[in-house]
Amino acid sequence: MKLKQIFTAIALAAVVFSGCEKANIDVDTTPQDGSAIGEVSGVWTKGSVHEIKGDIIVPEGKSLTIEEGVTVLMDATAKPEIIIKGNLYSLGTAESPVKFTVSDAYRTTENKFGKLWGGVLAAPTCAELVLDHTILEYGGNTTSDASTSVKMGLYKAVAGENLPALWFSNINGKLIVQNCIVRNFQEDCTYIEGGKIIFANNVFYTTGVSGGEAMNFKSGCLADVAYNLVYSCNTNALKLSNSGDRIPQAYIIAYNNTMINTGWRRPTAKGGSVWLEATVHADLYNNLFANTRFGIKRDPKKKEDARSLNDYNWYYGYGQTTVDQFQVGSNDIVAGGTHDVRGTKAGENDPKFVNYPLSNDVNSPDFNTAWDFHLQGNSPALGKGTTDFTRHHKAGIALSNGLTYTSPEPATYIGAYGIKL
Repeated sequence: MKLKQIFTAIALAAVVFSGCEKANIDVDTTPQDGSAIGEVSGVWTKGSVHEIKGDIIVPEGKSLTIEEGVTVLMDATAKPEIIIKGNLYSLGTAESPVKFTVSDAYRTTENKFGKLWGGVLAAPTCAELVLDHTILEYGGNTTSDASTSVKMGLYKAVAGENLPALWFSNINGKLIVQNCIVRNFQEDCTYIEGGKIIFANNVFYTTGVSGGEAMNFKSGCLADVAYNLVYSCNTNALKLSNSGDRIPQAYIIAYNNTMINTGWRRPTAKGGSVWLEATVHADLYNNLFANTRFGIKRDPKKKEDARSLNDYNWYYGYGQTTVDQFQVGSNDIVAGGTHDVRGTKAGENDPKFVNYPLSNDVNSPDFNTAWDFHLQGNSPALGKGTTDFTRHHKAGIALSNGLTYTSPEPATYIGAYGIKL
């Protein structure tokens, strides 16, 4: 690839972080293609390619804006981490998403669970982070004592942890993740420890080898989670917890999500669909569970907040084993409301997807992009949802760059997709 500008400051100067082996250079990005290591800020403009040769850091008080069609190409040998101490705005479009990826040579079946770069790690000083129409793939590298994230005390701050695609940790911060695809990661897709949050219209698949949730929320989070598709994550689609003793208490409102085959690849108590623990306040409506392991399940020793609600959720199992294990009264399954649809026989309550084989192996992490999880016109899940509940961010989350994001209105159908228009 011809580079129009190489950040020559990398070779000319070094500002060493305390306790960090790597030199991190203050580099303001340019409108052209480039390569980067060290401190970055400014704008990566539409359609450019930026090769990340080592860990990059957006400094506190600065911002990096990534425009539509930008490819952020990770060096699979260096396995870089992206540290956000300031703000990050990744602003793709449906036609031209932003991509955090690796070169084609590494996009192989052998690497389908990533570990070829770290993740996007937002320090407590990160006030605003937006991922919109952004693809994150092939990451989740394991930390070592030499990792910048460990030396800076970020994420779990110890060696031996597989990094998530996204970690966010500011209880006063603002986090928007919408219209994104997260795939081919080693463990958790997201690990969120506080903030005003919208997760909407995302797709998660082919993630987690021996553990890992699609969306993992802890104390300090006020989150609206809607219209997400989660396919065959190793553990839960949603892990909802108030662990960490941050204020405010975690309160998650999750509605109109579709979960397929989640939890089967982790045959332990926590492998499932939705996990509630540690006094989390969780309201769940209009969610579709198809061939998932368990349904909404609690930690019996650390239960959810008694104010939590769930109703208008739909359960389908192709096999009797699947149907049996989401019945209330077993496996610490949380009882739903009177409007839940939860049959007792295999094959009952077929949601009638447009194009998905319900007999598909529940243990397979492989995703076919030709599948279509919209509902057919004769689907019994149409018109069975509710809109009679309040969400956190109906009035919107206003950002300092002038953008405002609003959590989407709930639908009267069940799941993330209605009839295909």
